[in-house]
Amino acid sequence: MAKVIFHFEDGTQVEISAAIGENLLEVARKVNVAIDAPCSGNASCGKCKVKFLGGKLDSKKTRHISEAEYNDGWRLSCVSTITGDVEVMVPDIASAYKSRMKVADLSSPAEIQIFNKATEEIKAAGVEFKNSFEVIELQMDEPTLDDTMPDNERLVWALQAQTGKDNVRLSFTVLRKMARVFREAAFAVKAVVTVKDDEVFVYDVVPAAEEVSAYGIAIDIGTTTVSGVIIDLLSGKILAKASSGNGQIRYGADVINRIIEQQKPGGVEKLQKAVVEETMNPMIVNMCRAARIAPECIYRMSIGANTTMNHLLVGVDGDPIRMEPFIPTFFGTDSIHGRDLGLKVHPDARVIIAPNIGSYVGGDITAGTLVSMVWAQEPFSLFVDLGTNGELVFGNSDFMMSCACSAGPAFEGGDISCGMRATDGAIEACTIDPATMEPTFTIVGDEGTNPIGLCGSGIIDVIAELFRCRIIGPNGKFIREGDRIRHDKYGIGSYVLATKEEAGSVKDVEINEVDIDNFIRAKGAIFSAIYTMLVSLDFDVSMIENVYVAGGIGSGINMENAINIGMFPDIGVEKYHYIGNSSLAGAYAMVLSEPAEEKVYELAKNMTYMELSTTPGYMDEFVSACFIPHTNSNLFPNVKQADI
Repeated sequence: MAKVIFHFEDGTQVEISAAIGENLLEVARKVNVAIDAPCSGNASCGKCKVKFLGGKLDSKKTRHISEAEYNDGWRLSCVSTITGDVEVMVPDIASAYKSRMKVADLSSPAEIQIFNKATEEIKAAGVEFKNSFEVIELQMDEPTLDDTMPDNERLVWALQAQTGKDNVRLSFTVLRKMARVFREAAFAVKAVVTVKDDEVFVYDVVPAAEEVSAYGIAIDIGTTTVSGVIIDLLSGKILAKASSGNGQIRYGADVINRIIEQQKPGGVEKLQKAVVEETMNPMIVNMCRAARIAPECIYRMSIGANTTMNHLLVGVDGDPIRMEPFIPTFFGTDSIHGRDLGLKVHPDARVIIAPNIGSYVGGDITAGTLVSMVWAQEPFSLFVDLGTNGELVFGNSDFMMSCACSAGPAFEGGDISCGMRATDGAIEACTIDPATMEPTFTIVGDEGTNPIGLCGSGIIDVIAELFRCRIIGPNGKFIREGDRIRHDKYGIGSYVLATKEEAGSVKDVEINEVDIDNFIRAKGAIFSAIYTMLVSLDFDVSMIENVYVAGGIGSGINMENAINIGMFPDIGVEKYHYIGNSSLAGAYAMVLSEPAEEKVYELAKNMTYMELSTTPGYMDEFVSACFIPHTNSNLFPNVKQADI
């Protein structure tokens, strides 16, 4: 056995014993050292870099590490084999270990506005915001030698009298705790219940003197990021919000790599543990602490997630999703409770999973469609959810069609040499002077934060500006020379935004022709999916009245630049609207309102799903879209370049 030590830049370290011959990346995964590996260890992305500090490590050279970097100790963990005791440094930029969970009190007006706007619009469309939860105060007679009724029957009788319902059911949790609670409170209690047409279900009992409410939680499980909110089900008030990186990210940036990982021995349990125990449960506990409630007081839960994430969450084999004819195990299910998944909520809390409608259009889109309001409008509208996968819905109050395209991880910074998520140090916006080719950019973080990479919105801006300034051509290749333009020994050009000295990093922050090509394919996937869907319906882009853009990357996108590179249709910028995390907002509506939950199921049932992989002409449209802005310039009449 060998001793492996992972060092971090803040001085902390993680130590583990490993067998000789084990892969370094796999060893890191065992101790939750989440080294970013978008390709799941296939040596194709070059993201899993670590610095060799000493010991014995067999690591072959790859195209992702230059000779100078290799001599300086940099290695790809996925191609490194442990041959003895070894120590490595995991840099902040490469490690999700450093991505701390963020818990907010929802004091931001922008945060609140997104949820409030969604609620009001859904209500205006005729969907009631109500649920069956109540808190009922009871004063029961204390037992005597003459009144020997058992506690459970005493509670049932009291609730029957209060509600007028004959069918009263008690949860096992209540059965276990009622003897203690009843006697501590002199049989004066509050019962947390659901009251429906034919029955009362008792989730909890507490002493009458305690403050109590019914709480719910809504969670969006994204491929990259997981977000959640805790809600008071009686008042509708949002009590806390949290976000965290998806623990599954270390098994691949995209759903296909994670499905492949799931097929390995123990893979089902490993992937489920990564999202439940390592991601969701810590989020729930932290949010409950911020809201000052106990996790077991969460009695209702809703989840918005894509089809693969849903399968990985519940521990169902996802392999049929990626294999023709692409059949999921389930679209919708109403049989899951907190105890089934080991979630830190009430054991009997119903877990509502927004229904999927296809192999690659999941519950995040059905929940998001509710919030987009496409279904309630007469004008034709387009709903776009940008992420690792690009999902689309087009239609109006009469019909809706959906499809999905594999945009890949480029929008999240994957497949980009200096790509990163929108965390401190990420360049999120950029302009370039056409004459001098000098950049001006905005960086995520406090004033004075050094640039260390590019997030999705920054990549869009840089590529759009490089094209506008005629620094690159429509094929993404460099056509101008200057101080910021470099070429490596293979002739691959790059544009330097910040030198390593300016960045305070081990390398320059730059974007090269390979990066640009990867991003062109990602944006090409989005536009070709939109165009193919419209053509199949005998529509054209001029008939789109509104475009609703959702997803984390959408908040920072310069819509004009997104149009100029050919990612979105060339229609008026005023027709584009950012609607935030629509999956989370939809899940919020579902957990708070039973009619909203029913509406989402109705939308899923009535939405047509288009499988792009089997649609004639899609690949031709994709190839045509892999230029800036497009091979057909007539589709982008308003795209202009600067005069040099």
